[in-house]
Amino acid sequence: MERILVVGVTGAGKSTLARALSGRLGLPCHDMDALYFNGPGWAVNGELSADVARLTAGPRWIVDSLGYPEVRDLLWDRADTVVWLDYPRRVVMPRVLRRSVRRTVTREALFGGNRETWSGWLSREHPAWWAWSQHGPRSREIGRRVGDPRFAPLDTHRFVHPDDTAAWLAAL
Repeated sequence: MERILVVGVTGAGKSTLARALSGRLGLPCHDMDALYFNGPGWAVNGELSADVARLTAGPRWIVDSLGYPEVRDLLWDRADTVVWLDYPRRVVMPRVLRRSVRRTVTREALFGGNRETWSGWLSREHPAWWAWSQHGPRSREIGRRVGDPRFAPLDTHRFVHPDDTAAWLAAL
């Protein structure tokens, strides 16, 4: 496990697990959302492909995302390990809601200095709406990728409950 891709639906805990793995294994951790959103107004990084190519060219890394479409194949091609947090909606949705309420109330600065707002909750791109609507499609896409012979050499760890993930992490 030197090049790890932590995947799952929005709110599954990808970033939290990636940071924990980074601390446990001494691998540099990269937050895909921080790479993607790099400025005010949720500005998108025009150099995302080059940035991801550069960081994944290294021998050791962790990335916490399925990956945005423009870098998804690159991430999957370069990873040697996939950790899939395949949690059901009943686990993910309370996490997303708690996180978004906290971020909105505290005005927590996020990627590129952006913040979640109360009016943002009305947008279909808000994390709560996104987590609900993309849960099935995202899970199916990850399942297809995990089953794709092109990625067969990947060491895949699939967890369907947070307790299983915690036990695996503790055993590392």
